[in-house]
Amino acid sequence: MGEGKTRKHPTFKLQPAAADAPRVKVEWLDRAHEMALMGPHGHQFLCLVHFERGGGEQRIGSQRWEVSAGDLFVIAPGETHDASELGDAGGWMVEFTADAIEPSGEAGILLSWHANPLLYPFVRPSGGEALRLRVPEKRRPEWSWRFRSMDRELRVRVAGYREAVRAHLTLVLVDVARLAGDVVGQLRVRQQPVLAGVFGFIEDHHAEPISLRDVARATNLSPGYLTTLVRRRTGRTVLEWIHERRMAEARRLLVETDESIERIGASVGYDDPIYFIRRFRGAHGATPASWRRANR
Repeated sequence: MGEGKTRKHPTFKLQPAAADAPRVKVEWLDRAHEMALMGPHGHQFLCLVHFERGGGEQRIGSQRWEVSAGDLFVIAPGETHDASELGDAGGWMVEFTADAIEPSGEAGILLSWHANPLLYPFVRPSGGEALRLRVPEKRRPEWSWRFRSMDRELRVRVAGYREAVRAHLTLVLVDVARLAGDVVGQLRVRQQPVLAGVFGFIEDHHAEPISLRDVARATNLSPGYLTTLVRRRTGRTVLEWIHERRMAEARRLLVETDESIERIGASVGYDDPIYFIRRFRGAHGATPASWRRANR
């Protein structure tokens, strides 16, 4: 290295599981991982790390963090990451690009990851503080299950795996946004008033029998225009967001309470228990009762 030249850290690029796979990779990060052995390095992708075990430290940018079980680190592209002092810590790491959460054929709509509301937790000013969140203890089995599910889908790659990976990743990002704080307020700050209105209405009324027409009325837009707008901005329709918010609450109630499946379904907006079970199985690959047993 010549005198006066600044040493550059190595940069990791995303290596998908297969040529036609979504640009998503799931790995177990501990002190034996290549990234930890490499020392300070950069990423050309968005990265989430959820630690199941604590111990040791890691550095993101200029900050050094002690790692505890339940820590969730949000690492943006270009940030320096040093995991060489993890000690006994270990956890799941998902690496992805913005187009991984876009529907087929629309990868070019949000080429800048800064523009997607689901990715706002990754956005911060130059030199801003890295984001560390805490996953509530009762929710940690669910988080680990979702990372394991993505890993399994990417390894086995049976029919429908691409859609399953995108669904799991989207739900993880929704939960990240909720842990990060007021997503509706952040949408307003970033001059996305329509999306703020949509997510605010869904948050306040998801347990009620709301429809696309109800959300459109609340935002003073036609149902058709609102559907197109939300799909282009977030990669999902209004109805898909309603169902995903209901599923998130259902998962919480399944893990944290002993309420019956029928009562949980009714409390999140599904008065027909058979329809609730069908929706839940479609989203999670298991019935609510089976999912509860596996995640407690």
